[in-house]
Amino acid sequence: MSELVIGSRGSKLALWQANHIAAKLAALGHSTRIDIIQTTGDKITDVALSKVGAKGLFTKEIEEALLAGTIDLAVHSAKDMPTELPVGLVLSAFPEREDPRDALIGSTLAALPNGAIVGTSSLRRTAQLRGIRQDLVINDLRGNVDTRLRKQAEGQYAAIVLAAAGLTRLGWQDRITEYLDPEVFIPAVGQGALAIETRDDSGAGHAAAMKLDDAATRTRVTAERAALAAMGGGCQVPLGAHAVVGKHGEINMRGIVVSPDGRFIVNATATGAGNDPAGVGAALAKKLLASGASIVLQQVGM
Repeated sequence: MSELVIGSRGSKLALWQANHIAAKLAALGHSTRIDIIQTTGDKITDVALSKVGAKGLFTKEIEEALLAGTIDLAVHSAKDMPTELPVGLVLSAFPEREDPRDALIGSTLAALPNGAIVGTSSLRRTAQLRGIRQDLVINDLRGNVDTRLRKQAEGQYAAIVLAAAGLTRLGWQDRITEYLDPEVFIPAVGQGALAIETRDDSGAGHAAAMKLDDAATRTRVTAERAALAAMGGGCQVPLGAHAVVGKHGEINMRGIVVSPDGRFIVNATATGAGNDPAGVGAALAKKLLASGASIVLQQVGM
């Protein structure tokens, strides 16, 4: 069995994720090595992601390596993936999802004093924070997870918002002050899930990755990505979407679109058959757009 080459970003979290998948593939008898690839998003560290404007900030160069055949599979955070993939590539697996919630480090939301500085690089998080607490000062926060934690510990921010999954994977869950309720503070599309991308060629990488797919995770992430696709497809759309599979196999979704200033909030829910996740996601997006979400998308240039 030939060696499989895994493409990954070079951050501590990205490498944890790549090594996690490498271990799963090793258990199936595959030999692997990891090729570190720097992406555009890694190079741009002094500009808010919402102002960069390009889709695929953290995936483009890795996808180019896949298409060139220099790597066999790529491990991404699902929330970084645009809804449109280059021709010839496919998301072959969504392994079992970690906690999808957002988490606060440094303080609970209720305990933050008036005018406290909170750090995040996400337009979605910024908008939802302002929707809950107009008094907060939201400042941009870029860098890897350990860099962000260091900046908060140094006192640059009273609190910061990160994905709970990344903290858990790196063993830093004890730094979490508050898990934000996904019924209220709705996570990003695909948050907490990994996406394994390969060539759609039935080759060794594609075949190996497919064995790592978790059906429930694929259902949930497919529904969320369908909602995002119907809203414009970019990972900087200020959309929160969270899908769960009910006890009878049905899909229950909740979505939110918030204006950047937090003053205009659109909420919607959708429920549908478990065998039609894309349809449920599209239905959620339709409800959001019908309730005024298109106004917010115009504000952010979508």
